[in-house]
Formats: sequence, structure tokens, C-alpha cells
Amino acid sequence: MELGLYTFAELTPDAVTGRTVTAEQRLRDLLEEVELADQVGLDVFGVGEHHRPDFAVSSPAVVLAAAAARTSTIRLTSAVTVLSSADPVRVFQDFATLDLISGGRAEIMAGRGSFIESFPLFGYDLDDYDDLFAEKLELLLAIRDGEHVTWSGRHRPPLDGLGVYPRPEPGRPPIWVAVGGTPASAVRAGALGLPLALGIIGGLPERFAPFAELHRRAAARAGHAAPALSINAHGFIAATSQQATHEAFAPFATMMDRIGRERGWPPMTREQFQASRGLRGANFVGSPQEVVEKILFQHEIFGHQRVLLQFSVGTMLHARIMRAIELFGTQVAPAVRAALAPAGGGHAAPPRERMSA
Repeated sequence: MELGLYTFAELTPDAVTGRTVTAEQRLRDLLEEVELADQVGLDVFGVGEHHRPDFAVSSPAVVLAAAAARTSTIRLTSAVTVLSSADPVRVFQDFATLDLISGGRAEIMAGRGSFIESFPLFGYDLDDYDDLFAEKLELLLAIRDGEHVTWSGRHRPPLDGLGVYPRPEPGRPPIWVAVGGTPASAVRAGALGLPLALGIIGGLPERFAPFAELHRRAAARAGHAAPALSINAHGFIAATSQQATHEAFAPFATMMDRIGRERGWPPMTREQFQASRGLRGANFVGSPQEVVEKILFQHEIFGHQRVLLQFSVGTMLHARIMRAIELFGTQVAPAVRAALAPAGGGHAAPPRERMSA
């Protein structure tokens, strides 16, 4: 199993001190986090795209290129690229360049985004929300799979045999489809033979098992080998369960309540947070052993090949994030890999080329 992290590079007030770091400092901290994740042997690091004052990254490819220069083996992915409001030609060029700089470590996680600021910013109509994503994903795949592209659609001028450069190795970069709660998106990814990143940030994880099954069945119907599945979730690790809870609750609640005020959610209570930490909850917050147990429990449900955790759900002290990354790489990851190794009676990870889909 591949284990990794993703972040949105939050620019919100610290829940304890009330202080907000500058965008410059947050990006410096983020690069240190990626560097440490690489050093402790984690497999993937993702950076999200947002166009709001409370997040520092609007161009993941630029940040990931800076990370590429400071790392050697970790895969570098967007988490997500808001493809609906982007130009697929430019997205491919950016990540193809990143792939070349990083020695083949770039990935694109394409999604429709959970925020809508990018649509008016780039001149798109929210009434076309679904159609934009489907059309642009089609074009992005055509560009990746062929040097000269002939294509036409409703939302972008056509391409008539034009070349798109630079070109990385064939089939690169891998393109994942990120899904929150839309069954049709899981089916689309499977029908295209694309790996699926399933975001679970609330509720009982087993309720999301049908998404994984829809993805697998759609792939099989279309004649594809079973594409990889990633579970993307919130989490935080500290030396003890009590410490993890103490350090994570206030930042988690502050961020989720901030978003909740926009979307009509009730405030998060400590009881809800504690429940989410349980074995059948959505959040991977706890000691290393608790997080190991939860990853293995969900593997029995999903049979997935990747787990990505977001530690910085709300602003948290950089030193605490760094310690959590260290524990993830040095204690959680080795235990999970050992448990799932064939000699341990578990499931072997799929070949690397399958992960690339």
C-alpha cells in the first residue's frame, strides 16, 4: 500500500494563539513538510488548488516543482486540480514539466473542487458544472495519450492536429479522478480505466464501499484491469491518543466550523470529534497504533492501494505537523506495509504500473 499526505496550505488563524502566518511562511513550511515526508519514506505528497484567502496555493504545479528540487523519491500530485475551470492544455503542460523535472514523479488528481471561486474567476458558468468536468477530462486524456490532438467541444476552442509539449514518457503523468459523494463520478472513472481518489471526511467509511464497487464494475464492463483506489481523509498523529486529540481538535473544529458557516453545517462538538476518531469513524486521529489499526480496518472494507491523510485541517503549529509526519513515516507506514505484505497473510500492493493506470 502507498501511504502519503495532502495539504491545502491553510492560512487561517491558529485556534490557540489567534496568529495567522503569512503566505510566504506557510509555503516555506509546506516545502519542509514535503522534504521530511520524502526522508521518512512516505510514498505520495499532494497539494490542493484553491482561490480563496484562507489557502496559500492556487498553482499546485509550481509548489510541487519547488518540492521536486528538494526530494528524491516521493510522488508529487495535485489534490486536486480543479479541472472544470482550468485549461487542460495548460494543465498537461504544467504537470508534464513537473514530471520531467522530478524524474517521473508527477501525478494529476483531477476533480471538480469543493469550492466554486475558480468558476467566476476564470469566466465559467456554474450551470455547466458537470459538463465542464466531463469535457475537460476527455481532452486532458487525449492530450496525455497523443502528441497531436484533434478535438472539439462546447467549452473550449477546438484543436486541429496541434502538438502539445513538452512530452514526458508515454502514459505520464498518471491521472486520478477525485470523488467526494457522486456515484456517477466513480462510474466515469472506472469506465475510463482511471484510478479513483475517494474523499471520506465524515460519516461511516463502510457507507462509501458502494463507490469503490461501482468503480471496479465500471472498469470491468469497459474491459479495463481494476484501477487503483485511494482513500483520502483527515487525520493527525501524536505519540499518544490523548495528545493527538488535544492538539487536533481545536484546529479541526475551527476550520470545519468556518466552512460550515458558509454551507449551513452545525458547529462541531468535541463528542462528534471523538466519535470520528473511533475505528468506524472517518478521521485518522490518534496514536501510531490507532492509525495503523484504522488503515487496516478500512483495507478490509475497500481493498484499496493508497491512503492519503490531511494533517493540517485548520492551522496547526508547524512543529506538530512535522512530528506527525515523522510518526507516519517511521511507525505507521512500516507497520501497515508489514501487515499487508504477502508473507504476512495480507494483500500485496498492485504492481507500480497498475498504480499509474
